[in-house]
Order: sequence, then C-alpha cells, then structure tokens
Amino acid sequence: MNDFWKEFPIIQQQLNETCELIKHQVKIRNKEIEAALIELTYSGGKLLRPAFFFLFAQIGDEQKQDHKQLIKIAASIEILHMATLVHDDIIDDSPLRRGNVTIQSRYGKDIAVYTGDLLFTEFFELLADTMNGSDFLHTNAQAMKRLLLGELDQMHTRYKKNMTVSDYLRSVNGKTAELFSLSCLEGAHFGFASSEVQRLARRIGRHIGIAFQVYDDILDYTADVKTLKKPVLEDLAQGVYTLPLIFALQKAPERFSFYLDKGSDITTEQAIETSQLVHELGGVNDAKAFAKRVTEKALTDIEKLPDCLGKEHLTQLTQLLLQRSF
Repeated sequence: MNDFWKEFPIIQQQLNETCELIKHQVKIRNKEIEAALIELTYSGGKLLRPAFFFLFAQIGDEQKQDHKQLIKIAASIEILHMATLVHDDIIDDSPLRRGNVTIQSRYGKDIAVYTGDLLFTEFFELLADTMNGSDFLHTNAQAMKRLLLGELDQMHTRYKKNMTVSDYLRSVNGKTAELFSLSCLEGAHFGFASSEVQRLARRIGRHIGIAFQVYDDILDYTADVKTLKKPVLEDLAQGVYTLPLIFALQKAPERFSFYLDKGSDITTEQAIETSQLVHELGGVNDAKAFAKRVTEKALTDIEKLPDCLGKEHLTQLTQLLLQRSF
C-alpha cells in the first residue's frame, strides 16, 4: 500500500486488513494468476471505495458493529472494483495498470476474462457470507447491474463525435459513481448510522464518484505516463470522449473534425495535437470547474453529518481528491 493514507492511521489499518483478506480470497491453484491478483491489490491503488466505506462506518454506532463483517464487506467492494479493472483492460487492450503489466497483456485475453469472472464470484461469496437474508444482497446486485450498464453505455458511445455531457454523465453514474455510492451507503448501513445519514451517504458517494471520474479523465490530458502509471490519451485513442474533450468540442467542433474522423486510426501525434486543442479551447479548465462544483455538493452534504472524526476525515479526503495528480 502506498503512503496515501499515512495521515489517516485508523483507515490505513483497516485497509491493510482488507488487503490481507483479499489476498486470502484470491488464493487459487494457478499461482501465476494468484500472484498477479495480489500484485493488483497492492500495486498503488488508493483503495478509495473501501476507505469511504470505513469512513461512513465511523459515523455509526461502533458498539453495534461487527469488525470482521465490515472487513469482509470492504473486501467485497474492492474485489468488485478489481474485477471491472481486469475487464476494462481487456476491452481497452491496455498494457499497463498502476505501472504494472496488465493481466490481459501478460497472459492473454482468454485468461484475463476468466480471471475477472473469478473475481465476480469472490465478490458474491463474500456477500453471501456477510449479508445472507439482508436486503443489501439485492442492493449489491442492482449496483453491479448499473455498473455494467454504465460500461455498456460507454461502449455504445465510442467515437461519437456529437457526444453530450448527458451521455458522459449517464456512463459515469454507472461505471464509477455507482460503486462509490454503494460504498458510502453500505458503510453507513452496516456501521449502524441513522437512516438520514444513510440517505446522505448514498448521495455524497455519487457526487464524489462523479468528481473522481472527471478528475481521472482530466489527468489523461495533463499527466505523463510516469505519474499516471498507464498510457496517457488512452481514452481518446479508444474513442472514449470524456468531459475535457466534450467541453472543447462544444466550442469549436469544426477544429476537431480532422482528428476525430480518423476514429481508431488516429496516430499518437494526432492524439497529442487533439489534446493541445482541448487545452487551447479551455476544455480542461471547464472540466476542472465542473468537478469542483460537484465536489462542493458532496462537501455541503458532508457538513450535514453528525460531528465526529469520520466527518472530519471525509471532509479532508474529499478536498484532497481535488488536488490529486494520479
């Protein structure tokens, strides 16, 4: 685990326990794949989704909480996220993930597909172990459905030159914001927080998830490979037109025609020129302003939470995400 959580020692300890459980869950006969999954678990991801889960659990009633149950649910959240990453890398033909060679690049797409599927089964195994008889089994199934529909929405709009902000948000609400929302809601629920805190948690998580994805998409236009730990401008080359490009396109669509008409045949040099156009037309700055507005909505709702250490850390973490460089 990286040093991202050193200022949050309680969360850091809980995340360490979560990673150890994931390490146990992914033990399989194929030791190469097992090693690759453990590497993915410990390879520098910030574990934000389980972290938000634990932060909202802090707002609840610690006397009623089952520590082992919380660790298992946090692990289920991160395992679901890992499964989507493995499948995303297959779809995007990505060579790198968090600075490491992806499973699909190292072992081939066939093995990667089954590895991602295996993680989905581990996700449901943990749910069955922790939520048997709970309405949250259905909640998780619905969240996974919306997550996958968000991914399908993104695939449906690849190379769409008249991509709108609404198209973009429809995809982001599913593929990214849904899991953040679920993480926050489950933390509040299984942490025995009030129904009002649970209602706020779901909404806060959604706004944080949207802002997080927008910043992630901004980094594709502003970071280098060493910082980002994956290829830059990868989305553009794959026909995934994100918010910085959408905002720039709205101002001068004719200036992008030459590049976007290339579709999947766009060259690295042309992708760089497109990125320069996005900067020139203010697309990156407009996207940053959008993400800041959405983050402010989350912070406004966080202010409504009961005063406690978890609330303070939620505020700090949400503000910190505004300043991230990877």
